[in-house]
Amino acid sequence: MAPYQRNRTVNSTELLIRRSRGVADAGTLIRQNMKVLRSILLEENRDFMKVWSKTSKSTIMYENGKIYFENYQNCYSCVHSEPHVLYKLPKRSKVEKFEDALLCQTPLDKTLASSSDHKPSLLALTANNWLYRFSAETGEELQRVYLSSKHKFRYLGWEVSQEMLYVKSVQNKETPLARQAGITQNTVMHLAIFHIFPLQIVGTVEISKKVFGNGVTDVVLSQGVLAVSYSNKSVKLYSFEHIVHRYMTEKLVLGEQSSLLGGKTVGEAPFGIPVNIQITDRPPVLFEVSCSSNGVQIGGYPWHYIYTPPHKNHKGTHHICSLKDSTMATNGIQNMNCCSLESDGIFFHPDDSGRIIHIGPTTIKRFHQLDDDPDQETFRMVEYEDELDLLAVVVTNGEEGEGRAHIRLHDNQSGQLQRTIDLVEPWDETYRHELFFDKDTIVHIEQKNTNFCCSNCERLYQREAHNCKPSLTQHKS
Repeated sequence: MAPYQRNRTVNSTELLIRRSRGVADAGTLIRQNMKVLRSILLEENRDFMKVWSKTSKSTIMYENGKIYFENYQNCYSCVHSEPHVLYKLPKRSKVEKFEDALLCQTPLDKTLASSSDHKPSLLALTANNWLYRFSAETGEELQRVYLSSKHKFRYLGWEVSQEMLYVKSVQNKETPLARQAGITQNTVMHLAIFHIFPLQIVGTVEISKKVFGNGVTDVVLSQGVLAVSYSNKSVKLYSFEHIVHRYMTEKLVLGEQSSLLGGKTVGEAPFGIPVNIQITDRPPVLFEVSCSSNGVQIGGYPWHYIYTPPHKNHKGTHHICSLKDSTMATNGIQNMNCCSLESDGIFFHPDDSGRIIHIGPTTIKRFHQLDDDPDQETFRMVEYEDELDLLAVVVTNGEEGEGRAHIRLHDNQSGQLQRTIDLVEPWDETYRHELFFDKDTIVHIEQKNTNFCCSNCERLYQREAHNCKPSLTQHKS
């Protein structure tokens, strides 16, 4: 088989000429921009240089060109050559603090009723059960919805393929005192599901032991499937479309009255959103598998699933099986860094358990394993830049304490090494690290005990003999 070859790089001058003539398809222009940016980034005379750093007592988050401090209260934009304050929200009391947040961007192919619905939004869930929608550019409050006075909601998650998000409550657990008294807790948790673009309620559903059985540990919604995890390390998948069609008792509209609330308004305090999807019997199970850490990936053509069996001797081994009859497609792949995973789905990290469920079309390509030498250097993490189609592999030199790290950029299609970038800041392996590679920007976040530091915000520069100047501005789609 002939080696993989990319299409020729688009010439920058040619691209500018096309722009002047007008391009009918905006997507084509963006793809061409990314080809030019990729070509520039991989040139050996381009360096990444540190331009900014900031410390914080609370967790630092990075998402789509923005760095969030103070639990999403303060937002810095990374679009310009040096990050600057985009907005600061008013201080909130302890009962109003943000429990979780998601960044939401409107599709370009839709016309919505309100101009505010087209704005990129920050969706934030507060400790007192309010769901807020803020402008991601100004911090302006665009919308608020009260969820419930009965259930404590804490987590947000995406259901991207259906353009929905879900809000998950804390898990109800039986106390020793309740068990001694013979009191059984039937309800495990609640999910409130919303359509986005614009934000509108689908409904609230109760996850109960009576319907889904004992041992339920978590629930997520992905690609139209309700995935339920159990304490016996099994995962069962149910059709969410079937659940809505069969068990919805009343269609709800935010801001309108509901008979389930005795004529009160949906989404207003203290009434919130009633349970309008009432599951009375167990829905059909689409698929079930036992796996380590309750993690399974489904996709490909024909359909396959990837999982790690729940046995100690299978740790680090990923089995690929046919979804049709569960026959093995391979004897297992040691270390997933030997595979290129291409997908239009997303990965969910619903809680601190580390469980990952991914459902969606996935193509797996095998290329030479990216080996590391434990005595010399060690792989720390892999970041995928989807718009440039590059894998950024963070590698440390193996020295204890303040060692050094560099980033190897690999072509995602072939696995071939394109270039290596040295990080300016030392990499102390005794601390927790996060690294984000976003077009022409590298963001390195390090946690030192109780302090967090965005210690290495780097931008792409052109190397010159006596001076360094920014070589480009970041292209935002």
